[in-house]
Amino acid sequence: MNTVAIPQTPARGSPLRRFSNLLYRRPNLYLSMLLVPPLLWFGAIYLGSLLVLLWQGFYTFDDFTMAVTPDLTLANFAALFQPSNFDIILRTLSMAVVVSIASAIVAFPIAYYMARYTTGKTKAFFYIAVMMPMWASYIVKAYAWTLLLAKGGVAQWFVQHLGLEPVLQFVLGIPGVGGSTLSTSHLGRFMVFVYIWLPFMILPIQASLERLPPSLLQASADLGAKPRQTFMQVILPLSIPGIAAGSIFTFSLTLGDFIVPQLVGPPGYFVGSMVYAQQGAIGNMPMAAAFTLVPIVLIAIYLTIVKRLGAFDAL
Repeated sequence: MNTVAIPQTPARGSPLRRFSNLLYRRPNLYLSMLLVPPLLWFGAIYLGSLLVLLWQGFYTFDDFTMAVTPDLTLANFAALFQPSNFDIILRTLSMAVVVSIASAIVAFPIAYYMARYTTGKTKAFFYIAVMMPMWASYIVKAYAWTLLLAKGGVAQWFVQHLGLEPVLQFVLGIPGVGGSTLSTSHLGRFMVFVYIWLPFMILPIQASLERLPPSLLQASADLGAKPRQTFMQVILPLSIPGIAAGSIFTFSLTLGDFIVPQLVGPPGYFVGSMVYAQQGAIGNMPMAAAFTLVPIVLIAIYLTIVKRLGAFDAL
């Protein structure tokens, strides 16, 4: 005769049952217990290593022996305000701001069309088209753009066939914008940044626009607002959180990038490439650690600003 084993349940007064009842009565305690292990891991591995890195910024680097000694000093952080280093910070910051603004301008029409005029298979096609560039290697895309923008490349061929060669030469002749070719100009570097980070801007804006209630647009039309007025006074203000959320990615990724500045554009360090050069080529780890503080501070300030715009609600 077959017997079925009945699972044993904890006794009513057992410690396990009392602990289970406690977690049931206090869901916040249960949630805290689930969060403690990953938070400890995050604090120990990520924040701990970051603090150790920043602490090394107070060490001393001997230019003669190329040795790092634990003699604490503020000289590395003071050196950030030297004209050459401060120019690097301003160059990186200005590029991050311009790329974020341009990405928002380019991404908004695409995101608006995806949110308001696509459904079903058409929307799926746009999602795939937007995310497909993200499947390719970042370095491969950067190298591909160096070939596209090089002298005699596809970009120059396209401009010549449109008869816009004089316009291109005029733009390349503008100080601070151009260069001898697109691949050695600030404009070319800007184009590569916008292309690579564009999906990170499109998707948050599209998600923000999809949450717009159609009743608001209908109410605006019923009150006699023209399409332009509806866009400027209803759609655009309500899409600001999505734009701010996308700009978090474009701004922070541009600040820390060191691949594109090495491959495209004129000579000149960005913050990311300066950290790489100081740590890798020179071995000046204290100075590299001091430069690491720059994007951390700038991103913290930027996050404080976009938080007021509701960016975190759109993520």
